[in-house]
Amino acid sequence: MAGASKAVTDSRANLPFVYRQYSAERLREVLYKMYLIRRFEEGAEECYTRGLIHGTMHLSIGQEASAMGVCMPLSEDDQITSTHRGHGHCIAKGAEVKRMFAEFFGKTSGYCKGRGGSMHIADVAKGNLGANGIVGGGIPIAVGAGLSSKMMKTGKVVVSFFGDGANNEGAFHEALNMAAIWKLPVIFVCENNGYGMSTSTARSTAVKNIAERAAAYSMPGVIVDGNIFSEVAEASHQAVARARAGEGPTLIESKTYRHRGHSKSDRNRYRTKEEIEDWMSNRDPITLFESELREFGFIDDKGIEAIRGAVSQEIADGIEFAKASPSPDVRDTGDYVYTEQA
Repeated sequence: MAGASKAVTDSRANLPFVYRQYSAERLREVLYKMYLIRRFEEGAEECYTRGLIHGTMHLSIGQEASAMGVCMPLSEDDQITSTHRGHGHCIAKGAEVKRMFAEFFGKTSGYCKGRGGSMHIADVAKGNLGANGIVGGGIPIAVGAGLSSKMMKTGKVVVSFFGDGANNEGAFHEALNMAAIWKLPVIFVCENNGYGMSTSTARSTAVKNIAERAAAYSMPGVIVDGNIFSEVAEASHQAVARARAGEGPTLIESKTYRHRGHSKSDRNRYRTKEEIEDWMSNRDPITLFESELREFGFIDDKGIEAIRGAVSQEIADGIEFAKASPSPDVRDTGDYVYTEQA
C-alpha cells in the first residue's frame, strides 16, 4: 500500500475512534476495499451492458462505507448473512473478486460453481453464510448461527445485513425477539438507503428511525451515518464487543443511499435527479473517507492514485479470469444445487 504524505503523529487523542484504533496500513486497506467494491460493481454493470452477464443484479454503489465499517472489527471466523444487494458485504468479508466475477458469468470457478449468480454468493470459508434473494431471508439464518455459536461456545459473532424493506417483515421481529431472549451474539444491521424498491421508508414504516424498534426487544438501537466509515466502524466495534461479552444483540441502522436504481430494470422515476446528485456529489462515502485520511495524515494524493491503479488492475484481471474459466457441463447442472443428507 502507498504511504502517507507525512508521518502519523503518536498523539491521536483527538481523532475519531477508528483512527486511534487501527494502523495507517489497515486504514489504507479499507480504502482499497471500498474502491474494490465500487469498481467490482461498475465492472459487473459494464459486463451486463455488453451481454456478458445475464439476469439482473442489485448494485450497492454508494453504500461501501456501510459494508466495510460493519465488517472492520470482525475476524475471519465471525459470520455474516447478506442480501440481494450483497456484493459489498462479500468483498468486505474477504472474498476474491475473480471468483465473484466467475460466479456472475456462471462459471465453475465461481464461489457457487456458477449456480448462485449475483444474489446467492456464499463464501463459508471466510464466514459468509450466503446472500439471499428473499427479503429478510438472512435474518433468521443469522439467529440460528448465533444460537449455534452460543451453544457450541465457539465465540463467533454473527452479523445480519438487511435493507429497510425487511424491517416490516415478520421474520425481522421474530428474529430480534428470539435473539434478545437468549442473548445471542448477533448484530442486526439495517442498511437504510431510503427505498424498498420504489417505496420510501416514510411511506412504508411507522417509526421515523428503524433503530427505534430495538427498544421493543430490549436491545440497543444505534443510528449511524452509513456514508461515514468511522461512524459505522465505531458502532460495529461496540456491538461486537457487547456480543462477545455475552450481553446479547444490537440493532444498527446505517443510513445510506444507493446511487443506482433498485435493480437493472429500475428506471428510477420515483427519485428526483437533484436528490441523487446531492448524495453523489456531497455525501459519497469514498470521497468522505479519502478526505478524512488526507486530513489526518494517513495518505496523500499519490497514495490514493496508487490504490486506484491497483484496484483497476485487480478488476481487469478478475474479468479475464471469469471469461477464461470453464462453463459447467450440461450433464452436471443438477449437481451442487441441493444439500445432500447422509
